[in-house]
Amino acid sequence: MTLAVTAPRSLRTRFTENTIALFERTIPDPFVLAMFITLIVAAVAWLVAPSFSLETLLGGWYKGFFAIFTFALQITLVLVLGNALAHAPIVQRFFTRIVALARTPAQAGAMIFLCVAITSFFNWGFGLVLSALLAREIAKRMRVDFAWLVAAGFSGWVVWAGGLSSSIVLAQTTPGNPMNVVQKLSGQVLSVNDMVFTAFNLVPTLALLVIMPFVLAALRPRDGDAVVLDTSRYPDPAPSVRPQGPRSFAQFLEYSPLGSIAIGALGIAVVAASFFGKLQFSGVNGVITVMFTLGVLLHGYPMAYAEAVKGAARQSGSMLLQYPLYGGIMGMMEATGLPGVIAKGFVAISTAHTLPFWSYVCSMLVTFLIPSGGGHWAVQGPFGIPAAMTLHASLPATTMAVAMGEQVSNMLQPFWAAPVVAMAGVGVQRVLGFTFVTFLVAAVAYGAALLLLV
Repeated sequence: MTLAVTAPRSLRTRFTENTIALFERTIPDPFVLAMFITLIVAAVAWLVAPSFSLETLLGGWYKGFFAIFTFALQITLVLVLGNALAHAPIVQRFFTRIVALARTPAQAGAMIFLCVAITSFFNWGFGLVLSALLAREIAKRMRVDFAWLVAAGFSGWVVWAGGLSSSIVLAQTTPGNPMNVVQKLSGQVLSVNDMVFTAFNLVPTLALLVIMPFVLAALRPRDGDAVVLDTSRYPDPAPSVRPQGPRSFAQFLEYSPLGSIAIGALGIAVVAASFFGKLQFSGVNGVITVMFTLGVLLHGYPMAYAEAVKGAARQSGSMLLQYPLYGGIMGMMEATGLPGVIAKGFVAISTAHTLPFWSYVCSMLVTFLIPSGGGHWAVQGPFGIPAAMTLHASLPATTMAVAMGEQVSNMLQPFWAAPVVAMAGVGVQRVLGFTFVTFLVAAVAYGAALLLLV
């Protein structure tokens, strides 16, 4: 009888397995995690927040719970419309050609990371959607650990807040924007060149584009340990089929391309008007408009698009529960002044040179409690910018430090991983077990840049 010999696991393999096991044992379902973070924030606010009272806490939670509804619907639409667009026949054929370029799992991981990173630098919403959709298409054609592949795509999102669609960057470059804290306090309006196209932002970003494909390849589980995509549990939506034979008037409208062409033309007109400066068109609303317009047109007729949206909407339920709880968390923190306590503690140990770095560290901590870039800036910006003015530190670097901390900590934040795993059909805990390493690498890269290049 021949005994099978099991190859010894390398230190890298054991580290990856232990990290995944730790996250699977300690990180509950994202909705449950949001519930416990709510309780933790309430307890900390009670202990140290300067404006704490039971009435203030409850009022802040109630206000925040409902204030996030617009954002929650926006992100849900990004998820649903992006998923529906991906299942248009022409897009499916495009994905088939793209994923055919990757011949090995390592190439697939590198390709999806780079595609998502480059896309996210220009538009974070589309990059977020692309990470899940490309992962599914690759996994259907190649035997590879699916959570690792999703993590490779989500890791590409680590550059979004330092890119051109960053909510923090857009606010500081727009005169009169309510979120332009720099202009309100200093009178200056920063430019994209001041923040995005700087050495302290571009050098670590480019370094990650080079380093992370090799890191991800090293993290890939061995073929025998791979957990592949289960299409029986997470199937693709069935394509819509036109009915045969005579059609009623209602069916004529449902299966005629006329409605799709009309609505598509309207969306194109909106995009064109924006391009020529006739209306404001940016951020998540711009992503939604483009995806809706393309989805309606590329599916060919209204019922095909409606069926695709219906199938995609089944994956959005957990997000609708999580986001109001995070809105309540943000509301409690803002109402009680808790972020100010955190920020002032870091300011107290800073100098003109180190303030951006400590703002970055502070941002990484705050992101776990306030994972929305705009909401995060609203509570940290009003403390960070006055500190920069007092210490004569760099305003652009202090501003971008908050954005950098946001994007790095997103690698461990279920708030943003939720739509990705919902689209992909995989457990968030296993994905975060891989992106933990992305968090470590990116944390060092951006932190070092703020210390050495500012």
